[in-house]
Amino acid sequence: MGAIPTQRDTASCACGAPAPEQTTAHGSANSRAQKRTTLSGSSLAPGSARALVRSTVADWIDAGLPGTEHLTDRVADDAVLVVSELVTNAVVHAGTDVDVECRLEETAGELVVEVSDHHPSRAPHDSRAEISYDTPEHGRGLRLVSTLADSWGVTFRRGTKTVWARLSAERHRTGSDQDLYAGRLALERGLRAAEILAPDPQRAERDRDWLQRGALSFLAEASDLLAGQLDENLVAALAGQLIVPRLADWCAVWLEDEAMGRGWTDGTAGAGPRLARVWHGSENRMEELRQALEKDPPHPSDPLRSGPVPHPWPGEALGVRDEHGTALSYRLIAGGRPLGTLVIGRAGLLRFPDEVTGLIEDLSRRVALAIGAARQYARQATISQVLQRGLLPAAVAEIPGVRSALVYEPCDKGGPSGDFYDLFPAGDGRWCFAVGDVQGKGPEAAVVIGLARPWLRLLAREGYRVADVLDRLNRLLLDDATEAADAAARALVRQPTPGDGPQTRFLSLLYGELAPFDGGVRCTLASAGHPLPLLLGPDGGVRTAARPQTLLGVIEDETYTSETFELGPGDSLLCVTDGVTERRSGSRMFDDADGLAEVLAGCAGLSAELIAERIRRLVHEFGGRPPEDDLALLVLQAE
Repeated sequence: MGAIPTQRDTASCACGAPAPEQTTAHGSANSRAQKRTTLSGSSLAPGSARALVRSTVADWIDAGLPGTEHLTDRVADDAVLVVSELVTNAVVHAGTDVDVECRLEETAGELVVEVSDHHPSRAPHDSRAEISYDTPEHGRGLRLVSTLADSWGVTFRRGTKTVWARLSAERHRTGSDQDLYAGRLALERGLRAAEILAPDPQRAERDRDWLQRGALSFLAEASDLLAGQLDENLVAALAGQLIVPRLADWCAVWLEDEAMGRGWTDGTAGAGPRLARVWHGSENRMEELRQALEKDPPHPSDPLRSGPVPHPWPGEALGVRDEHGTALSYRLIAGGRPLGTLVIGRAGLLRFPDEVTGLIEDLSRRVALAIGAARQYARQATISQVLQRGLLPAAVAEIPGVRSALVYEPCDKGGPSGDFYDLFPAGDGRWCFAVGDVQGKGPEAAVVIGLARPWLRLLAREGYRVADVLDRLNRLLLDDATEAADAAARALVRQPTPGDGPQTRFLSLLYGELAPFDGGVRCTLASAGHPLPLLLGPDGGVRTAARPQTLLGVIEDETYTSETFELGPGDSLLCVTDGVTERRSGSRMFDDADGLAEVLAGCAGLSAELIAERIRRLVHEFGGRPPEDDLALLVLQAE
């Protein structure tokens, strides 16, 4: 078998080919052109891997690298399918992040792809390797790889398992006896499957043609379609449309929570699965079929067995013509987690052919991946929404003699956003306001906002001056407690911490205090690394109302200062985040050549609400695409 054992490494090679000379997992010394990346363990990973191979090969060809003269479109297309299958295997059965490498061996004119995961105790799907530390999950996953690649193999290392495949440009160009044999074998299997699936000649012809030419690309296209969905019910609906009528007359998808799936030990469960989708080639049969299937949901004796296993035929719901047929169920499992069951049925069959059951099994793995990713997204979106609601004030305070208008548009509707605002009473006839922007988004931003807003309110109500508040907040962001809270937030949403050093978070902040008096409002404010506030007079004159200072969370001993001025009747103070000033249209930004000040000057005589709305509209209209950054602006106008 050409194994290359060392003291710590054991490599096994499939297809009877010798394992390649090793420099990495299986590389050779003549490999110069290579590209490597790490993909998250989700349903998006296969699509990202396919894009990596396509772009990498195209870049090599454009650069004219040695060896690319042997690369044909067929080699590149086959490599895309191979890496898609390897990544799907790794994500489904390991559930970890995966490393993908694409390499061109210039002297041999061969393309090599390898996929590594960090769960070496699980054997690759359909691998012939016997090295495993628990029960392997066998299947059909690598048959596609075995058909397309000249050789493939598995390399086990401590903490890592790598599956590699080598595609020869020479073989793909000239063909070989093995190719001809494999082609005839595939044709014979396709003909036999078509005959079983389609009793009538016209349907047999259609199925035979599709099984010959379209089955491999079907899986890749299905992966791309499913990977982009973030709703598990939509994934179930798409699965039905992919299967019916191409591979079955009808199909159904049951979904269940992970705890219920793991609780099936004797074929019973306290709460049954939810029938998420039923699809039939004839729409007038769907409702009756749904009612029949709901009465007899799947109760697998082994919830972690992927299938296929026989399922009762719902003949009464399908009419006399389809009274008899065959139904099979497949457990939907991703990363060892049971998510539901897929059931397919076809009338007039004694059994589904192996070629079709294998194809459905491969498709069911992709459906399970997409459902798992959709659930993870839903969990994170729920957490983010809860965080977002807790990070922003329920309402802004009303200030005597001052009208206020607020625009807040997070770019990611699921949040939490990096922008925040506040407007609150501080006691003793004072009101305070803040507009801030945290570096980054997600849980890291939530940590900083969750610290900044309460501290601003606490320090303001304790009577600290504006500059002193910024001094203390700056020291807080540099404290170790912030790093610990950051790590806790990441753990909550299962996000890895990049790098090994402390995760200091930077905050740009515009913070001020308002004190109304007879005839106007006294305003004291300071800007820390934030777009400077603009003051609009009744005559249309515009000037900046603060001076620039350093971001918070950068320099430990930084001392901040504030500016004090009066807002007379009709004066308007505009505070924005960089989602306004840095809004792009090609190479131009909204605030180039004092663009924001020019827009504000044209708002003279408008109310605070109309000023805010006009700026919001102009920012949206400035670029051809929707804004790609969070947007927040606050207008304070003395009456």
